[in-house]
Amino acid sequence: MTEPAVARGVEHSHPLARHPLEDRPLRIGMLAPIAWRVPPRAYGPWERVVSLLTEGLVAAGAEVTLYATQDAVTAARLSAVVPTPYEETPGMDVKVWEGLHLAHAFGDADRVDVMHNHADFLPLMFASLVATPTVTTIHGFSGEAILPAYTAYADRVHFVSISDADRSPDLPYVATVYHGIDLSEFTFQPRAEEPPYLAFLGRIHPDKGAADAIRVARAAGLPLRMAGIIHDRAYFEREVEPHLGGDITFLGSVGPPERDRLLGGAAALLHLIHFDEPFGLSVLEAMACGTPVVAYGRGSMRELIEDGVSGLVVGSEADAVAAVAAVAHIDRAAVRNRAATFSVARMVDAYLHVYHRLIHARISS
Repeated sequence: MTEPAVARGVEHSHPLARHPLEDRPLRIGMLAPIAWRVPPRAYGPWERVVSLLTEGLVAAGAEVTLYATQDAVTAARLSAVVPTPYEETPGMDVKVWEGLHLAHAFGDADRVDVMHNHADFLPLMFASLVATPTVTTIHGFSGEAILPAYTAYADRVHFVSISDADRSPDLPYVATVYHGIDLSEFTFQPRAEEPPYLAFLGRIHPDKGAADAIRVARAAGLPLRMAGIIHDRAYFEREVEPHLGGDITFLGSVGPPERDRLLGGAAALLHLIHFDEPFGLSVLEAMACGTPVVAYGRGSMRELIEDGVSGLVVGSEADAVAAVAAVAHIDRAAVRNRAATFSVARMVDAYLHVYHRLIHARISS
């Protein structure tokens, strides 16, 4: 396996990458989910963020131990007991391997200065048993029923939100840290392909608005190229599959090169979501190619999209159809510049500040 590229734009020897009281690098345990590989081969948004942050911290001079699956690719120290990701391994017992994964990571807790959890709520129960401060990035709530798992440990674990829109009033947060993207992974396209087409990139699920994208593309008179994992098979067979062929194309789950071509060539990305999305990496990825986004204004969309500059935030399907015509007047260089504000360097810097805050709080307590 080849080493991952160092995250672009990350300053080497970042002053906060050293321990505040000892003359040594900051030691960080990075706890990844085990659903997909780090970095993901195609789909895996949480794992993608973990990879970019891990490599960025290593480039900044921190000493990072990545707890992920054994096939992970990283410049950090990899410590793993899980052979392969469960979404890629049919028949794998998820509960067994998640338990082993978490026990392994927290068994190392006294060897790191901070444990950084990206693996949802189960690690909170392990974190409460160790003295090492644990920061949990909440990548989104699956529903109201999950909240008690967070509130039960709110006085012992430190929470980071990934957008202001995704903050629960029932939880304390130490920071909001937006995800970063590596601009070098995305090719800026100063103009869309001819003849023009629209793009959809996301899970095939009612939440993501795949059917809405088909209707809007047809009403706008443009072809639609769709990509993503099928998360709801019944929805795909009912709302998407009957429309495939001719002007509607489904590419399935795509890896980085195919994603870059899909997004970069599009006249716009249609992101017509039906839930309050915590973040939305595909929005930034399209913008990094210079491609404007037409999105419903739910969740974090107004934090990511500068309305009228990097896309158009709309309130209805009819507005989305009108916006498809209007985005032709948007400066694609300005779209790229907006995406550049969500850099890996900014994400790394923000998390280093969080780590130092937790270490100082532990020392003074």
